[in-house]
Amino acid sequence: MRGQNLWTVLATNLLWLVFAASEDLKIEVGPSYIVAAQIGGSTQLTCTVTGCEAPTFSWRTQMDSPLGGKVHNQGNKSTLTMDPVSIANEHSYLCTATCRNKKVERGIQVELYSFSRDPEIEMSGPLIIGRPVTVTCKVPDVFPLERLEITLWKEGSHPIKSPDVVEDDEDKKIGTKHLEMVFTPTMEDMGKSLICEAKLLNDEWNFEPKERRITQTLQVNTVPKDTIISINPSNTVQEGDSVTMTCFSEGLPPPQIFWSKKQDSKDPTPLSENATLILVDMKKEDSGTYVCEAKNQFGKNKKEMEITVVQPFTVEISQGPKIAAQIGDSLVLTCTTMGCEDPFFSWRPQLSSPLLGKVHSEGTKSTLTMNSIGLENESFYLCIASCKDKKVEKEVQVELYSFPRDPEIEMSGPLIVGRPVTVTCKVPDVYPSERLEIEFWKEGSHPPMELQDIVENAKRNHLKTKGLKMIFTPTMEDMGKSLTCKAKLPIDEMKFEPKERKTIQILQVNMPPQDTHLTAFPSNSIKEGDSVAISCTTGNVPKSQIILRKKTENGDRELESTSGTYFIDAAQLEDAGVYECESKNEGGSEVRSLVLDVKEIPKYFSPQLLALYCLSSLIIPATGMVIYFARKANHKGSYSLVNALKSKV
Repeated sequence: MRGQNLWTVLATNLLWLVFAASEDLKIEVGPSYIVAAQIGGSTQLTCTVTGCEAPTFSWRTQMDSPLGGKVHNQGNKSTLTMDPVSIANEHSYLCTATCRNKKVERGIQVELYSFSRDPEIEMSGPLIIGRPVTVTCKVPDVFPLERLEITLWKEGSHPIKSPDVVEDDEDKKIGTKHLEMVFTPTMEDMGKSLICEAKLLNDEWNFEPKERRITQTLQVNTVPKDTIISINPSNTVQEGDSVTMTCFSEGLPPPQIFWSKKQDSKDPTPLSENATLILVDMKKEDSGTYVCEAKNQFGKNKKEMEITVVQPFTVEISQGPKIAAQIGDSLVLTCTTMGCEDPFFSWRPQLSSPLLGKVHSEGTKSTLTMNSIGLENESFYLCIASCKDKKVEKEVQVELYSFPRDPEIEMSGPLIVGRPVTVTCKVPDVYPSERLEIEFWKEGSHPPMELQDIVENAKRNHLKTKGLKMIFTPTMEDMGKSLTCKAKLPIDEMKFEPKERKTIQILQVNMPPQDTHLTAFPSNSIKEGDSVAISCTTGNVPKSQIILRKKTENGDRELESTSGTYFIDAAQLEDAGVYECESKNEGGSEVRSLVLDVKEIPKYFSPQLLALYCLSSLIIPATGMVIYFARKANHKGSYSLVNALKSKV
């Protein structure tokens, strides 16, 4: 029927194409002459006319069935929308356009399909090795069913296909198609794939996808089997000893383990749901049959173990059960037996790591000596003593600590008034560092200063240096006050001393040099041959070091001084220049400078001339005095140099 409808549409379109070609009125339909529409989806048919501005449109099916859609006309275009598409929409649709006395028609064939979901793989039951299983591939919501081809196969095997395509069925409906196969799983099937591929065979229809596939990875299961029990140390033990039994069983998925103990004329007593069963401090009544049962959802399997508890000989570790040892020290563990005159001893760590120590056994005593203990020695140690067919063990736990030194207080620099300083309290080589408690404070500080944690050498399983640091700005009031750092390692369960250490440091506050003065006596300006003292003084606390220098073309020249004073007995021209004083202490330094000027005496001015000059400077005033007294004597009527001098006296 679909082929007949298709030829009808083509013939109709061809006739109207010839008719339209002879007229000016033309009609086009879309999206094509044959439209593949998915059931449940939305499809739109369009009809467009050229040669007429306002044509009249009408739509109908070839069999005059209901349109099953909504028509919308606008200008020279008409649209038929089917939303949602149903089985009733599979028709040949005819669009008719009329303009004045002209009419044109064009047909569109709507073919339906449904292929909206991927195939589904179902199994008749879980995949258990050796048990046949039926695998079904199901493709739901398909139309037309007769066009669907299904292929099903297991990775590595030949595929099977659904029957060949059958003729059209007049009873049109959406349906589900199946394909089955039967196989018996093996371990080789684990991880392989089941593939189901479905194709909707229709080359003349334009839609996607036409092929869908599903892949499922096989998970093969087995019933528990080959259940075994391992026991340590043996199934014959002494009173007070421990026994460890571990149960193993094969199965997929891995089986769960259940332990129980048989009881006379009673149901077994449940013990554990772990693979390992540990029986500690066993007594005579603990003898009996222990059962391990492995279960998964596909079956179960059992294994039994008979245990006999006998009278013991005993072993003791004198320092046990816990020993605190400081890292770097030596440790001697002593193991002693009772109830056996000539036992055989052996030692081992619980985790079967190398035994880092020297064993010495004599009589009923055995010692394990460990020198320079390190972190690798922190473990549980077993002393194993054997006597004939008996063997006993005793455990001792070696717990390590390290707290060898008092806290160390460090400063980022000297304490200088007004300059912030970072003060750090470090507690070196601590273990376990997470248990360390530190307090750090400055005398009289309230509230406590802000502290910051520090950690050094923080590598896993290594000793660490931990501490606190604070920042403060010293004042002169801090002079003589104390910094206190207290560290505690409060591990109550470990016996060692000391668990607390403390360091106190007295503050020594410095002040930079102040009021530094540099002077030249008698003057900064002198003549050749004069003496001069260049002196530097400062008013700082504490006392500063004073350094005098003279600036030269070749650099600074340090001068030898006495208490900050440099003497020049007879100045020369080369003594002129810039002199510098540096006053410094731990708090800093202060520099002052001056310029010394040495004036040159003219070369023609000889010493003899200088003496004559000085003598003349005395004669002139003396002569003046003689004249004065002579005149005074004349005025009185007489002159006596002696009397004149007496009157002056």
